[in-house]
Amino acid sequence: MDTFSHALWGRGLFGNRTYKWWALFWGAAPDLFSFGLLIIAQIITLEFSIGRPSVTSIPWWVYINYDITHSFVSAFIVIGMVFRVNRKYAFAMLGWPFHICLDFPFHSKEFFPTKLFWPLTDFSFDGIPWSRPEIWFPNIAGIILLFIWRWHQNRTKNLS
Repeated sequence: MDTFSHALWGRGLFGNRTYKWWALFWGAAPDLFSFGLLIIAQIITLEFSIGRPSVTSIPWWVYINYDITHSFVSAFIVIGMVFRVNRKYAFAMLGWPFHICLDFPFHSKEFFPTKLFWPLTDFSFDGIPWSRPEIWFPNIAGIILLFIWRWHQNRTKNLS
């Protein structure tokens, strides 16, 4: 799934009034801490190019960051620790494991398969790429419907 969609799903599902921007961030965080850091490094070294990079051109540390941030194990350990301190903020962080739920069926084993329970296992699913129209358009429709529902819910709450 693309990072922008992940951010919107996180905001739409887990963005209560107090932490709505944090929910947006946590929905995108797994990609930001892997590919986002790669883009920053490429800009600094003047090696940035638009488009999907070849697998051989991606540094080793991106793979490690991807595995860490796209694992339910690390997500729930961190969220569990935060939950003990701030339950409402931990709720906004649930965009992180939802990100993983969206990624594992829509990443093929050829390009960054999502290892759901890394480091306990390297198991991954050979999914359908999210860029295909039969995945992309329902994703956009789902985001639009979610935000219409949230808008309607907030409007109804404000009228009462």
